[in-house]
Amino acid sequence: MTLKPDQLSIVMLGASGAVGTETLNTLLQLKNIKQLTLLGRTPISNINVDFVQQYKISISDTSSYQKYLQGHTTAICTLGVGEPSKMSKEEFVKIDKIAVLDFATACKKAGVKHFELLASVGINSKSTSFYLRSKGELVEELKLLNFERLSIFQPSMILTPTNRYGITQAITLKVWPLLKPLLIGSLRKYRGIMVNVLGQAMAKNIFNKGGAYEILQWDEFYSIIK
Repeated sequence: MTLKPDQLSIVMLGASGAVGTETLNTLLQLKNIKQLTLLGRTPISNINVDFVQQYKISISDTSSYQKYLQGHTTAICTLGVGEPSKMSKEEFVKIDKIAVLDFATACKKAGVKHFELLASVGINSKSTSFYLRSKGELVEELKLLNFERLSIFQPSMILTPTNRYGITQAITLKVWPLLKPLLIGSLRKYRGIMVNVLGQAMAKNIFNKGGAYEILQWDEFYSIIK
């Protein structure tokens, strides 16, 4: 699929999260997108751009947003739980797996050609980790939808400028960047990634030519934003 920038109509779910915010900010700066539709539980304030439309929806009810998907070429999904350990497995699956798959299925039915998902490095449908296995199972389901292009972003630790989740994240934000020199070769994909770099990569990747199924990790993030 090759489209000119002014032919792109994007629908986005999860734009209020850390990565979603950076992705959205990049898209707003591009100013050559035909349409950008934001779906969420709460509208995002201070967006005064002609090509942006926002709709308040229920992520667990596709009928609340199905009608808003028509006419879009691309979907970006950055929906996810910030701290999976703070909620039950059932709630995690409801948001990170079921709601995302429902969104993707609705997008496919509406004619969306390119679907981008924020996932995680190490995901595998056969993983012993509940989190990684659930994400891996989701990707396997997405592949069955047969989008013309499916882009799976797999960051390791996402480094934010501020601590959002307490002492554990505070330690991680200090320590993880120090590991970079040790993460070489096949371990490069585990390097921490700045949230603004990841957001830029998700936004700008839609303008690049890609394969029917692509996995994007640390090296690809930086290649995209060059």
